[in-house]
Amino acid sequence: MRLAAIDIGSNAARLLINDVVPGANGRPEFVKLSLVRVPLRLGFDVFESGIISEERAKMFVTTMKAYKHLLDAYEVKHLITAATSAMRDASNADDILQTIKTETDIEVKIISGEEEATFIYENHFADNLNSNESYLYIDVGGGSTELTFFSDGKLVTQKSFNIGTIRLLKNQVTQEHWAEMRAFIREKLRGHHHITAIGSGGNINKVFSLSKRKEGKPLPLDLLRNYYKELSSLSLHQRISMYGMREDRADVIVPALLIYINVMNWADAGEIFVPKIGLADGLIHILYERLKATKV
Repeated sequence: MRLAAIDIGSNAARLLINDVVPGANGRPEFVKLSLVRVPLRLGFDVFESGIISEERAKMFVTTMKAYKHLLDAYEVKHLITAATSAMRDASNADDILQTIKTETDIEVKIISGEEEATFIYENHFADNLNSNESYLYIDVGGGSTELTFFSDGKLVTQKSFNIGTIRLLKNQVTQEHWAEMRAFIREKLRGHHHITAIGSGGNINKVFSLSKRKEGKPLPLDLLRNYYKELSSLSLHQRISMYGMREDRADVIVPALLIYINVMNWADAGEIFVPKIGLADGLIHILYERLKATKV
């Protein structure tokens, strides 16, 4: 079965195409065929002016046309889409999505922050970890951060916060926003035993790549602090040249590290696992379950 997901984030749009095949243990295996990322950076318009500019809207439509060609080339029959924080806040979101629907026949759904947190959790990465432990999913995007906490194999709580990398760059995050997140973490995680973080998002994946850690090994909080100190002392150009980063990664990685560090501090989590998962992966899992249910 060939499935695809399109994730329209505040920093980039991603198209993921997977084949789903039977696994040796009876569980389906999701085999990645293609992952395409275009840095639309919708949040740079929205979090400053509340609207997506005409120029960026054209880039958005052009990107979706290209994705449509790829979907046709791969003969994808089943697609799921989701747009997140920037599109939630854009006053002209409906008009742009209608244009995309007209020109590509792709219907993009704007999802809530809570739905976003749920879809990321659907990757079930923690199923492979100790079910007697407590885990906090931290997904940091350009416009929001989604937290999903579960303990002893059970979902405890989840919440989305309007704290994201682009919002931080645009000075749109107040002390009240931070205080709300801190209070939520302290209240909801109180009394739970040893908590381990699970990070998703392009920035934490970049940090993991820089660390040269082996796949499946967690990153200690102190290492994140060291990277934050090092990278925040460098100019944008220095981060690009010294660490081989794209510009659209080099500017957001520092605020992303700040978010991960704060969340882990408040949760008293000493290390973070960084599986290669994201919203697009979770969307494909959701789509697979929906299709499977309709065939029963």
